Amino acid sequence: MPQVEIAKKLGVSTATVSRLLTRARALGIVKIEVMDLVVPDEITAQLIEALGLKRAAVIDTPSTGVLAALAAPLGNLLKEENLAKGATIGIGWGRAVREVIQAGLPRIPDARAVALNGGLQQSAPHFQINEFVRQAAEQFGGTAHFLHAPYLSSVELRDAFLSDPVVKETSGLWDKLDCAIVGIGLPHAINPPEASAATLNEQSIGGAVGDVIRHYVDRDGKLLPWEGEERMIAATPAQLQNAGLSIGVAATIEKAAGIVGAVRSGMINALVTDTSTALAILEICQEKANS
Repeated sequence: MPQVEIAKKLGVSTATVSRLLTRARALGIVKIEVMDLVVPDEITAQLIEALGLKRAAVIDTPSTGVLAALAAPLGNLLKEENLAKGATIGIGWGRAVREVIQAGLPRIPDARAVALNGGLQQSAPHFQINEFVRQAAEQFGGTAHFLHAPYLSSVELRDAFLSDPVVKETSGLWDKLDCAIVGIGLPHAINPPEASAATLNEQSIGGAVGDVIRHYVDRDGKLLPWEGEERMIAATPAQLQNAGLSIGVAATIEKAAGIVGAVRSGMINALVTDTSTALAILEICQEKANS
């Protein structure tokens, strides 16, 4: 019997069933000889209802390459949105965005691929925002709008950059987003490139569970300002909230709380993920409902 059906019969969440089965196997209480079944379509419907999403897509968690596997469902969401010729599509940074772009995006004639944030003086491949924009534009069959400016600068330089005609041409498109494709970050730097690139003590952002292009949120979706945010050259939370479709691309259960916070903040209204992450998200939503 699928875990979804077991959950319905017991009146608990699917995530609770999954957790209890895992614990029971570890303790030797039960021995399971059949495959655990989680139906992605049913999980997708539950996610949309629990989070109030506009659209969502969930895939079975593959043994490897989960981020690249999210490219196909992401493409389906873009097609379902029926984006008009010449649509403006914002592109964020991060490992998930890099992987889905490399795996391939659908054709959207004359789409304008727009960088949502400035760059970093980092060689890590998942920070190369302008390269993501170039690749996305090529796959869409559209045009690339790069942002030749740093992610962080002084307040004075930020104003100067945003006054530059070339930068203004790109940043001006942030008010016209038909769609955005962004990752959801963890609230702490877990890799050396991340740590050196952060330029701030992320641990000092109390209550943060994740971020969208470094706009940090708590689990309830409250935006959490941090020292230096006024120096960022990036689309604002309000501009992301006003996008017709803002798709968060993320997988791993560690990001579940951050995904919930990002959705509740309004910065994303659509989600592409895998079943393991989706179950963790639903468990968080169930905990909230029961509290």
